[in-house]
Amino acid sequence: MKGSTYRRCSCRDPKSGKELGASCPKRNSRNHCTYSIRQELPPREDGSRRSFARGGYTNAKAAQADLDHVRALLGLAEADDPEGTQLLAEMLAEVSGEKLPLPDVEETRRRLKAGQDLVGSLTVAEWLDRWLAGKRIRKSGISRYETDIRVHLKPHIGHRRLDRLRVSHLSEMFTAIADGNAEILEQNAQRRAAVKELATIPWKGAENRARRKALKEAIDAMPAFRRVTGPATRQHVKATLRASLNDAIGQQIITFNPAAHVEIDPVRKPKALVWTDERVAKWEQTGEKPSPVMVWTPEQTGAFLDFVADDRLYAMWHLIAFRGLRRGEACGQPWSETNLDRHSLTVTGQLVQDGWEVEASEPKTDSGFRVVALDDDTVGVLERHRMQQEADRLEWGSAWVNTGLVFTQEDGSWLHPGKVTDLFERLVAASGLPPIRLHDLRHGAATLMLAADIDIKIVSDTLGHSDTRITRDIYQSVLPHVGKSAAEATAKLVPLQRKAEQEEQARKAAKKAKQAAKAKAKGKKKAKAKKAAKKG
Repeated sequence: MKGSTYRRCSCRDPKSGKELGASCPKRNSRNHCTYSIRQELPPREDGSRRSFARGGYTNAKAAQADLDHVRALLGLAEADDPEGTQLLAEMLAEVSGEKLPLPDVEETRRRLKAGQDLVGSLTVAEWLDRWLAGKRIRKSGISRYETDIRVHLKPHIGHRRLDRLRVSHLSEMFTAIADGNAEILEQNAQRRAAVKELATIPWKGAENRARRKALKEAIDAMPAFRRVTGPATRQHVKATLRASLNDAIGQQIITFNPAAHVEIDPVRKPKALVWTDERVAKWEQTGEKPSPVMVWTPEQTGAFLDFVADDRLYAMWHLIAFRGLRRGEACGQPWSETNLDRHSLTVTGQLVQDGWEVEASEPKTDSGFRVVALDDDTVGVLERHRMQQEADRLEWGSAWVNTGLVFTQEDGSWLHPGKVTDLFERLVAASGLPPIRLHDLRHGAATLMLAADIDIKIVSDTLGHSDTRITRDIYQSVLPHVGKSAAEATAKLVPLQRKAEQEEQARKAAKKAKQAAKAKAKGKKKAKAKKAAKKG
């Protein structure tokens, strides 16, 4: 194909504004003109012509080098590969139009063979948009990915070229997030202090009103209260980026995943603690929970269930407390998968929140699909609940919403998981018991099963965990009486000489005390006899 280098003068006629070209009087002066190149490219599919053009070269040698570079790129496609030829032509037309640097010949050869995009100008933001659009997962999962991308990934690294993303760029991103957390905490503290000060200013008096007005205006100008990006969120951001880059590797767009190598602070999940008498006493004094995850003792669980015995959703609280269903699983449990005659239910779905919207979904993992055995008491509770639901259905008549679910609103429609949580928290507060979350009621069910010496595999299967290690890692709380029994049983296994000596000393002391008591009683008897003899 035709191609050439040529000199070009950009001087213009001051009257007409047209380029002077060859008629420029300075054309033959050294370093006055620049060199340009033009290379014909394979025509488009519709037959129209296109070319690669570039100017601004200071000498003919530099211009010829780039022309040779363009021809080398065009020569990468085999003679019998019209598709490759078209891809190379489109790439060079784009490079020319966007004034991009000429791609490396060997890198382009590799991309062409691998079926990758030939122009490596794809940004991280563009790739994340493409990756997210191709995901086929439930809506709540898409929303979580979208939040990570919109709030964190795009603002920090979205502008970078995908093929040039490095571990250092990600380290800088997480450092910036940490710095942002410090700024948020400082701004929250300032706003909190201003609100506190506002509460101390009296309402009456012109001066006080002026102060209140000025302070309110200052508060309105401050940033609103915001949450910091915690360790768990940072790990999720990293996981989102890592998953997207793994797919880019799978499509041979890149060869290295920097998200797999960046180091960030690990997430330390809080361990579940039992509400012992000592912890309850401290909570009553300070109002502080020892851990974000707290578990009731069997007595406390029983007290709560007794307190809510007349609540319309008592059967739900009972089922979660004893069988450990998740909130969404309980809300989405259908009667068709609840076999009270066989004392079992099958978890096949759940209701999940996307923002404040609710949608039906399958369990998150294969282990979430499971059969849960029911005890006689729970079966009785569910039978009474079904009778009450049938009475509600008859009362509502044609207005009844036939969802087929076990737990519903009074008209049969879906329960909102968020509202269920709010109701549970209000009931706990009204009961006077130490606070736990609704999910902690599930933790309590796991703790009760482990305390009852149920095999860890059965506990794991009942809870829907994919591995017993998850069960062991999460549920390490020990009920006091179980821990005491275990401690005593352990102590009895170890023979101690010190212990034997102490027991022997205790026996001798007891024997000596017994002899002393016997002698004392004998002395009293003699004194009494002597006194009686004197009276006689």
